[in-house]
Amino acid sequence: MTKVKSLADLRKMKEEMANKVQLREKGDHPDQLVQVKVSMATCGIASGAKEVMNHLIDQLDQQAIEAVVTQTGCMGYCYAEPTIEVTLPNSSPVVFGYVDTKKASEIISRYIIRGELVDGIIPVNYETVNEKKKD
Repeated sequence: MTKVKSLADLRKMKEEMANKVQLREKGDHPDQLVQVKVSMATCGIASGAKEVMNHLIDQLDQQAIEAVVTQTGCMGYCYAEPTIEVTLPNSSPVVFGYVDTKKASEIISRYIIRGELVDGIIPVNYETVNEKKKD
């Protein structure tokens, strides 16, 4: 953590934190924004989801991409943590697995900005063992 040596340092930290909170919690028109949900259950956190979330927030902010970044609980894909769900405006959500900071940057540059699919998508028709037992 950065040491605060002056009032100016404290103000700068406050401004940076306010910007991050604003990026995460825009709620006026989320359907018109890119929405990113980071799975932050125990398995996600243990696999590096917090670092991925911070990276996403920083990169989206630096690239001036209007987005809502939030954390969510377990998505049921523990084997592929960290996982994120990305919903582009007027599109269905896409879940990506094994997301590290490098993969997160690729998702931003290729999928969010250009609309190109990226390796690591967890298919919609994927079923967990528990779902198969119900049938």
